[in-house]
Amino acid sequence: MKFDVLTLFPDMFEPIKQSIIGRAVGKDLLEINLINIRDFSKDKHKKVDDTVYGGGAGMLIRPDVVYDSFKSVKDENAKVIYLSPQGKKLCQSKVEELAKEKHLILLCGHYEGIDQRVIDKIVDEEISIGDYVLTGGEIPAMVLIDSVSRYVDGVLTQGSTHEESFSSGLLEYPQYTRPEEFEGMKVPEVLQSGHHENIDKWRRKKAIETTYIKRPELIEKVQLTNEEKKYLEELKNKSEN
Repeated sequence: MKFDVLTLFPDMFEPIKQSIIGRAVGKDLLEINLINIRDFSKDKHKKVDDTVYGGGAGMLIRPDVVYDSFKSVKDENAKVIYLSPQGKKLCQSKVEELAKEKHLILLCGHYEGIDQRVIDKIVDEEISIGDYVLTGGEIPAMVLIDSVSRYVDGVLTQGSTHEESFSSGLLEYPQYTRPEEFEGMKVPEVLQSGHHENIDKWRRKKAIETTYIKRPELIEKVQLTNEEKKYLEELKNKSEN
């Protein structure tokens, strides 16, 4: 998968080159290109912003420099995403949908934002990582790259994304490793039993319990068996008493 990132601050993306994403780039599973919007300024001082028509605080990124930077990587098959607090909130289903794309062009705003005309002309979708405002789109772009890349074939070991939080609508069950006992707390016996059916049932119950405790609004959307519904009712009764 190819990511082209249009940004005023390419140096901010150093962290994304580490760990799993860095290894995937090294194996040519991912391509991450950073395009400095400032390089396309025709101003001798490389200025890219200007005052806002109609007045108001702050400066706005000019449409021409953004458009010229976009044309340098333009691809009819690419999806152009503007990282914006006004966009639809990024969720797991959107991550998995975007992972099916071959080429994403990510536009990072800064200052007071970007002239609306170039957004209207080139952007296919606006995405937000939450209902809050950041100083720019660089951190949201890194979040999107990291979350989407995990679903590109070969980036993670096979099966790594199958049972994680949100993949089934539930949060992930708790997990344990050695030592068997830590600070008086032992690994649950069922996980040491080798009985895979019982382990699967335990994990499913713990996922339901974790979701109910931490994100109860999610549990309403999950399809549960009759046995699981009964277990959920027991959890609710226990929390009320």
